[in-house]
Amino acid sequence: MDAPSELGDFLKSRRAALRPEDVGISPPPTRRRVTGLRREELAMLSGVSITHYTRLEQGRALSASDAVLDAIARTLRLTEDETAHLKTLARPAAASRPAPSRVEHAGTSARQLLTAMSDVPALVLDRRNDVLAWNRLGHALLAGHLPPDSPDTQGTRPNLTRMLFLDEHYRDLYSDWEEEAQLAVASLVLVAGRHPDDRRLAELVGQLTVQCDEFASRWARHPVRTCTSGVKHLRHPLVGAMALSFENLVIPGSSGRRLIAYTAEPGSPSEAALRLLGSVTAAKREDTSARV
Repeated sequence: MDAPSELGDFLKSRRAALRPEDVGISPPPTRRRVTGLRREELAMLSGVSITHYTRLEQGRALSASDAVLDAIARTLRLTEDETAHLKTLARPAAASRPAPSRVEHAGTSARQLLTAMSDVPALVLDRRNDVLAWNRLGHALLAGHLPPDSPDTQGTRPNLTRMLFLDEHYRDLYSDWEEEAQLAVASLVLVAGRHPDDRRLAELVGQLTVQCDEFASRWARHPVRTCTSGVKHLRHPLVGAMALSFENLVIPGSSGRRLIAYTAEPGSPSEAALRLLGSVTAAKREDTSARV
């Protein structure tokens, strides 16, 4: 993932999404060759020289000031997340250091916390969305078709983004797969911009781009969005429909690990379904233990 080319592609995608009339430019009587804003139009509206903007879009001006980037962001009507992404790409020297080569694992305290959250589905993820650990209910909720110990080794470790596009069981779990897919790609674009030297992250993006046209088409549009909380609408194969609130809790440190937990509204059908899932999976585990 090359930061200068990512910056150029991102700016071009946002220029193409704006019509001249959207920013107060009267269309000429003759047909335009481009549907979006031209470089010179964006530069003029932003108060930036066309030479400086062109160098920026070509990845040859990697020291743009906040004032310049903010002016471009306002003209392009970027969201807060998109503006932050623009600044990250425009100043790659300020990006995070390369990811460590060692295999990541959830710490002992994080695993103890997951175990203590016996009535709450929870899991620990790294910045690539690899599952480092989950508790019994988290496993049952999201990936009961996988072995419970699959997060323990890198070779079998689930990745939620990969599963969303390539695992039919996980894909079918989401009532609105399109929305979930869009959010997953938008979040991954942000992370990739912040960590351009993360080899395993680049390999994940490459694999999904080659193996899944649905991912590739979304990635090419450079969506940008972060989501730390919200509601997931699920269709669980054992207990049916559920609407679960989720929270992402960042684990202190530079690794980008986070704990995600799911809860249901008290007294709701979703809470009853979650309790039923806990009972069913507990019974299955007891039966398996008895056979052994």
